[in-house]
Amino acid sequence: MDTLTLWQLAALAAATALVGFSKTAVSGANTISLAVFAAVLPARESTGVLLPILIAGDVLAVLTYRRHAHWPTLLRLFPAVAVGVVAGTLFMMWAGDAAVRTSIGAILIFMAGVTVWRRRTANAVEPAAEAGAPTPAERLKARSYGVLGGFTTMVANAGGPVMSLYLLSAGFRKLSFLGTSAWFFLIVNTSKVPFSVGLGLIDARSLLLDACLLLFVLPGAWIGRKCVDRINQRLFERLVIAATVLGGLQLLLNP
Repeated sequence: MDTLTLWQLAALAAATALVGFSKTAVSGANTISLAVFAAVLPARESTGVLLPILIAGDVLAVLTYRRHAHWPTLLRLFPAVAVGVVAGTLFMMWAGDAAVRTSIGAILIFMAGVTVWRRRTANAVEPAAEAGAPTPAERLKARSYGVLGGFTTMVANAGGPVMSLYLLSAGFRKLSFLGTSAWFFLIVNTSKVPFSVGLGLIDARSLLLDACLLLFVLPGAWIGRKCVDRINQRLFERLVIAATVLGGLQLLLNP
């Protein structure tokens, strides 16, 4: 913290507020936040600083949308997510800061591509029932998305776009989408804490910085809740995609 400038702290505060906004309005928008954190802080350590902030946002999202979660979907995802988290942990054990920066940049650009593909195919997706026994194809899709989501969330806290794509492709409506996503990330992000502590990503210094930033989650979450019914989703997603690509390129070109 002693080496951070006022502008860097302001950038981290704005990125923290965006976490709150994304958790209560547009899931996946916090890809911008992880790009900012990785640009201001050492990329590897930035994932540990951001994790408690994400958990705070998850708590607010659960308090807001807790009654709208679809638990059968969550239970199908969790085993595959656990495999992805373990794979991400093994990667983080040997990856240096440059490798993590490059990985985060590549993941961001990949997620932007996934989001573009999602937007172009969303209208063609037939809404799926949120109840009933899943088909073998649905189980395979859940496992595939679960492993990718677990890996990306462990390495770069970037599981949001993956889960957004999965839930939208399954035909979830807005409230069910937000409620299921809220519970999913609260459980997954909380389960990542022991791994992050073991890797040295969360320590006394990172928690001190978190203590200075956590309050900024609240206004972001409040704004998101007020805007969720009014937001122009198409325009906002275009801005998120553009900012995500720029953030990813910045990390890839400056390893």
